Amino acid sequence: MALPYSTATSGDKALGDIQKVLRAFGCNKFGSMVDDGAGELIVQFEYRGKMVSVKASTKGYAAAWLKENPWTHRRAGTKQAYERKALDIASVAVYSILRDWIKGQVMAIETGILSFEGAFLGQILLPSGKTVLEHAELNNLLPAPKEED
Repeated sequence: MALPYSTATSGDKALGDIQKVLRAFGCNKFGSMVDDGAGELIVQFEYRGKMVSVKASTKGYAAAWLKENPWTHRRAGTKQAYERKALDIASVAVYSILRDWIKGQVMAIETGILSFEGAFLGQILLPSGKTVLEHAELNNLLPAPKEED
């Protein structure tokens, strides 16, 4: 099975779609940033005074793509060039994944399935500048995963 979104073609269009969905929902102060060092795409917006910061790992997607499409000596180019290709594919795919995820969260809120806080709790920014999820992780507020037998 092909990795979902691996053939996505327009990161900029997906970003525009994200803005359109969030503006129609009533969000403002929209912004996005790519952090190449951390390998993350960050989308931030405000909804009714609550700042939200959604981070998605391009490195994580690239690793999944490389696992499905491993480099071999039979491939054209160097391993390093192939890994750059994986990051390029990931940088486009992650925009599309975020677009669909945010669309889904907004739809869940609009249809009463979730509250805004229920949909975006982990991404809400605290006064400290950390998200709720980052705060919970730093303070060991989440139980450790149980080991499988």
